[in-house]
Formats: sequence, C-alpha cells, structure tokens
Amino acid sequence: MVYITRVERFNAAHKLWVDAWSEEQNRDVFGKCSNKNWHGHNYSLHVTVKGTPDPVTGFIIDVKKLSVIIQEEVIEHLDHSNLNLDVDFIPKGMQPTTENLVILIWRRLEKALVSYPCTLYRIKLWETETIYAEYYGEQ
Repeated sequence: MVYITRVERFNAAHKLWVDAWSEEQNRDVFGKCSNKNWHGHNYSLHVTVKGTPDPVTGFIIDVKKLSVIIQEEVIEHLDHSNLNLDVDFIPKGMQPTTENLVILIWRRLEKALVSYPCTLYRIKLWETETIYAEYYGEQ
C-alpha cells in the first residue's frame, strides 16, 4: 500500500461561542477564540489517500485531479469565509473547531473520491504552527 498526500491552504475566520453561556464562561473555555469580532487562521489541509500504483502511470491518483477535487469540495467553500456564517456544510450551532472541520472535510472528500482507485486515509488540518487535528474516518 502506498500513501500520497496533497497539501492545500485556505484562510478563514471563526468564533467559538455558546449562546447559553455568559461572556465570562465563553472566555474561560474558549479564550481568544471567543473574540466577539471573530478571529482568523491560515489553515493548511493535508489530504492523504492510499492505494496501489497503476502499472502504467505509477499513480494512485493523479495529484492534479486530487487537487481539483479538494478545491471544489473544500477550499472554494472555506477560503476567505466566516466558518460560523458562510459555509453550508457546517451545521448551524456546531462549533467550527479544527476537530469538527476534519470530520466534515472527510465526509465531503470521501464521497467525491468514490469513483477513483484510491481510498481516503487521513485528513490533517493545521490551524496554527502548533495545533492540528487528524482524522482517519470511522474506524
């Protein structure tokens, strides 16, 4: 089995906030992420697929096609958006955390890759230089 990873980037704003809580409780739990005026991140999305290389091309998947799929299914929806307000595949009321985003991104890409000879293996989403979440699907 061979694994190949495509990296794409996007910028987005969000706010972590629970309406039923006081401002103080939101600040205690979410810190700067509860900023009333939002805050943004420069995300780095790592999409890893696995498979057997084609005997003719040597590809698991043409990485240019993989890039197009990631762009259409994820980046075009998330880049320069407000994750709380603008993204139709993030359910209203769901905290737009890195942890939740990797699950939602997985679901979109898994469906989009169904007709390709590779399998989604991992989604890794870097929120900052020191924080990232990884998701391997429902195991």
